[in-house]
Amino acid sequence: MTIQPPSPGEPRRPSGPRDPGDAWVVADTGERYWGRFGAAGLLALDPQRGVLLQHRVSWSHFGDTWALPGGARHEGESARDGALREAAEEAGVPDGAVTPRFESVLDVGVWTYSTLVADVVAPFEPIISDPESHALAWVPIGEVDDLPLHPAFADAWPRLRDALPARPSIVVDIANVMGSTPDGWWRDRAGAAGRLLARLADLARGGIPADALGLPGTRWFPPLVAVLEGAARSADEAPGVTVVSAPSEGDDEIVAQTAALPHPDQAIVVTSDRGLRERVSALGSTVRGAGWLRDLLD
Repeated sequence: MTIQPPSPGEPRRPSGPRDPGDAWVVADTGERYWGRFGAAGLLALDPQRGVLLQHRVSWSHFGDTWALPGGARHEGESARDGALREAAEEAGVPDGAVTPRFESVLDVGVWTYSTLVADVVAPFEPIISDPESHALAWVPIGEVDDLPLHPAFADAWPRLRDALPARPSIVVDIANVMGSTPDGWWRDRAGAAGRLLARLADLARGGIPADALGLPGTRWFPPLVAVLEGAARSADEAPGVTVVSAPSEGDDEIVAQTAALPHPDQAIVVTSDRGLRERVSALGSTVRGAGWLRDLLD
């Protein structure tokens, strides 16, 4: 593998400072890949308008084709952060306008390309904010194949499209998960719950391996709901986690929260309580024991 700097005009902005990641990676076979530290792109999905695509300018790599807003990652930058930054730079995607759902990574050994699939939660109009785009457009899912697609996106699109109906979520029985580990939680239930919530917040940020959910892709970012009861209800909030305090019985609240989800049949409820397992299974939800979650948190 060798690293080649870009030639004038390709494929990064023709003017302004360049990041060290803006370089070609050349495999031993001669194949060239843009992004010294890999690359990432955003597939933003609007429920009404479809997916956001970029019509690439002629001088770019595989110019005059349609693909996702994206580009080279910066050194030390996560794929998720890189995809969101590039989408903001190239298409004016506002901060907070999308919620990440999952990542899919193409790994060719010397280079990776990560696609971040995210749901639009605050509708916006894309803006051409650099010289790399002829146009930006919302394209209905059923019309994407009608466009001349970038070869790599054309190869990835069928797998990404087939994964779009999956909308997992996770509901956690905090009392049951705490009780599965004899670490003295009974002396300070609120403190133990707070520590568990902090670990769930880290999980929400970092995502969950796709194989742990039985889903395609590489990593998913499902909504996390944590239900507290009893003395644990005074635990702090956790970023990225919906924390619910049960007004009475924790099991009843877990069932209610699961039933209220947009797709309860795709939910995973984390509990080892036999009675609760039967109640949420009746909603079509999948049940995982406390050990499943502990393995993810370790």
